[in-house]
Amino acid sequence: MNTPLIKLQAIRKSYTLGKVDVTALREVTLEIDTGEFVALSGASGSGKTTLLNLIGCIDKASAGNIQLAGVDVTDISLPALVATRSRKIGFIFQTFNLIPVLSAFENVEYPLLFAGLARTQRRARVWQWLNHVGLEKQARQRPDQLSGGQRQRVAIARAMVTDPDLVLADEPTANLDSDTAGQILDLMSQINRETGKTFLFATHDPRITERASRQIHLYDGRIANDIVITETHRRFANAH
Repeated sequence: MNTPLIKLQAIRKSYTLGKVDVTALREVTLEIDTGEFVALSGASGSGKTTLLNLIGCIDKASAGNIQLAGVDVTDISLPALVATRSRKIGFIFQTFNLIPVLSAFENVEYPLLFAGLARTQRRARVWQWLNHVGLEKQARQRPDQLSGGQRQRVAIARAMVTDPDLVLADEPTANLDSDTAGQILDLMSQINRETGKTFLFATHDPRITERASRQIHLYDGRIANDIVITETHRRFANAH
C-alpha cells in the first residue's frame, strides 16, 4: 500500500485577534496521493489558504498531525522545515511574487542557489523549464517587461525547477484574463501529466475545478465535500 504524499489527521488551526480566538480549521482529516491534481474550493474565509500554508510548512497547526511523504512534520519547527520546503514543495502565488530587479532567468534560478548545484547544472535546469513554459526568448527580461501570463509562467518554472514532490498554488489565475488563465491551467495540467507531480490549488475559479481530478470543498473550516472526478462525471457536467 502506497504512503499518501499528504496526510492530515484532525487538524485544527486557531488565531488570536485581540481578545478573540478565531478558528480557521476544524478537525480536518485528509489524504492526497502522489500525482493528484486537486482543487481546494470554498468561499473567502473557509480556510483554503490556511490549509495550504499548513501543508506548505509555512505555518503550524494548533492541534492534529501532519505528514508529508511519510515524514511527520507536526512537531518540527518552521525554521527546521526550511530545507523541506525548498526541496519538496514548489509555490505558485496569485501575485506571482517575482523579484522585480531580477530577470526571468534569474528568478527561476534563485531557488537553486540554495541547493548546492554547480553553475552548469543550474543553468541547464533553468533553460529546461523556461523552454517548457515557452519563455526562453524572454529569459533576460525583468518582470515589469512581461505580461501577467508570462509572469505566471516564470513563477511556474521557478516552482518546478527544484523538482518538488508537491506544487501548491494559491489562486494562480485570479490576476489573469480568461484566455490567459485557461492557457496557464492547461500548462499546469500538462506538467502534472508529464511529471507525475502533485498539484494542490486553493481557488475560487471554476475553470480549475473543472480540470481537477479531485475537488475538496471547505465550509467554515471543515471539509464539506471531497469528490474524485471521473471521466463520467466530466462528460455529464459538460453535457449539462
